[in-house]
Amino acid sequence: MRSASGAKPSRGEADPANEPMLAAMELLGQRWMLRIVWELEPGTLGFLELRRRMGQCSSSMLSVRLQHLQAAGLIVKKPDKSYELTTAGRELGAALGPVWEWSRRWEKLFPESGD
Repeated sequence: MRSASGAKPSRGEADPANEPMLAAMELLGQRWMLRIVWELEPGTLGFLELRRRMGQCSSSMLSVRLQHLQAAGLIVKKPDKSYELTTAGRELGAALGPVWEWSRRWEKLFPESGD
């Protein structure tokens, strides 16, 4: 991975250039966060439909995670109480496309890993 200047970024925690990436990993590394973005990527969903799609995620946990994503500027709650991605959220959703493609290749190489 290269920075905009072309230099390879350091991985040192003390490097201020890493702060945005570390903050993003801290936020998105929480359980259910990326799953919510993934589910909202195709379009707006109401809470009940989103909850249905989330499987084992409880309603209370989903509410907390939605609040965190709203505070981070990745989703908005519309007046009809449905949720949709912001521009930043859509950019993140699009960035998950290569991860999806990678997961399909990985599944074929290590099918037992999905268990």
